[in-house]
Amino acid sequence: MDLLVQHGGTACLAETPEIYGAEHLLTRRAVSQEVGEKLVDRIHWWEQYTSKNDTTLNNNPAPGNKAGGLTTILEKSLGAVSKGGTTTLMDVYEYATPITSKGFVFMDTPGYDPSSVTGMVAGGANVACFTTGRGSVFGSKPTPCIKLATNSTMYNRMSEDMDVNCGIVIDGKASIDELGQIIFDKILATASGERSQSELFGLGDLEFLPWSAGAVL
Repeated sequence: MDLLVQHGGTACLAETPEIYGAEHLLTRRAVSQEVGEKLVDRIHWWEQYTSKNDTTLNNNPAPGNKAGGLTTILEKSLGAVSKGGTTTLMDVYEYATPITSKGFVFMDTPGYDPSSVTGMVAGGANVACFTTGRGSVFGSKPTPCIKLATNSTMYNRMSEDMDVNCGIVIDGKASIDELGQIIFDKILATASGERSQSELFGLGDLEFLPWSAGAVL
């Protein structure tokens, strides 16, 4: 995200339930108090939304998250926020509204992947970067989806479905900055017409899914 911003692009982070408990790390980076308050307002809306639907944001991670080593939702949120890089938060957008700012922005979406990416696509996103640790084969049409495998074990097992092996950092074969450049180059190549693994397989037709009524976290 930092490289995209440095080169004049727009990088959008989303999935509001996934940052719950770590939102202060984003508000302190806001370009203004107004932008910071926009994010806090969305958090408060989610607290009311989940309460009305007899659920809560402050719950344990999913079984798959636990199997992957997470113990609390806060740990997951810290990881989610870190994906947003280090640059200034320029604006906060409600679901599926047009993104007009340059730089790092946030869109309020559910944590449910198809609904989240659909909202960003509706807002103008033209490349999606999807981080997965357990091997999601999310494809995302009409926007190309670059799948980032967080570990080499899964990447080697599912290399036909994954686009970038981020496990090379943990393996000691690349630094975070070097991996960032690899991902950035992949984004540019994809935006220039190189097909993602999902596109090569023809996946994603059924994954354009707007936010439906009811409790969608």
